[in-house]
Amino acid sequence: MDLSDMNRADMTLIGSGLCVLLTMHFTVQLLSQHLFYWKNPKEQKAIIVIILMAPIYAIVSFVGFLDIKGSKPFFTFLESIKECYEALVIAKFIALMYSYLNISISKNIVPDEIKGREIHHSFPMTLFQPHTVKLDHRTLKQLKHWTWQFVVIRPICSILMIMLQVLGIYPTWLSWTFTIILNISVSLALYSLVIFYHVFAKELEPHNPLAKFMCIKGIVFFCFWQGVVLEILVAVGVIKSHHFWLDVEHIEEAIQNILVCMEMVVFSVLQQYAYHVAPYSGDVGSKMKLKKDE
Repeated sequence: MDLSDMNRADMTLIGSGLCVLLTMHFTVQLLSQHLFYWKNPKEQKAIIVIILMAPIYAIVSFVGFLDIKGSKPFFTFLESIKECYEALVIAKFIALMYSYLNISISKNIVPDEIKGREIHHSFPMTLFQPHTVKLDHRTLKQLKHWTWQFVVIRPICSILMIMLQVLGIYPTWLSWTFTIILNISVSLALYSLVIFYHVFAKELEPHNPLAKFMCIKGIVFFCFWQGVVLEILVAVGVIKSHHFWLDVEHIEEAIQNILVCMEMVVFSVLQQYAYHVAPYSGDVGSKMKLKKDE
């Protein structure tokens, strides 16, 4: 293959495809390790759902780049797949943290040693909640509801957005309304995770929760805010269309999809550390480590 004879579009397509393959490689590698050391199904099922977030984002973004001239409902559908899966991942993450702490909301199981701890809310949550509340079954249930509301709101908004676009009744003000609703919803879900981490930081320390959380937060952060930045660049005229067959909105979508494909390689590598199989590999893993040290 002579790269010098290839145009920029083909090189970008090949580069994006390689990024997807790398993301798949690192994810399948980690996935196979967890399946080999299948010791704790409750925790490892949640981990598998979480680590699949990177390849799903990469594949969906690559599909969007392949169909660069797709319709607005098509791109909204692709974004909805990613964001609905993001909602599922956030729910699975809080379930994983509950599992680490032996908490079960449905069975009303809350260890006595963590009851009565103080939760300190910050602005703007203090407008709706007391600044300090005591930890009990009710407050834990509330944190869970704050997480799960995004799992419900995200797919409902996605369905409505796609239907309205297909029907041709999707004005700009309605688009921004959905954006604001979803931004508030995901912010509340992520806020509940941050509060949960601060309250149980000591107990969760052996499980490296910050690295686990940052893998999810990082994907959400980059995908959302780089989308906002690209929209601003389009609005101020920095990103322009130089093709009569491709408008600026499609170029914006293409840039977003290419960036996501590249970023998911980084996150799939970070997941190797954050969600490594060592806690489940037992004596076999320890022996292998000792062998390497020798």
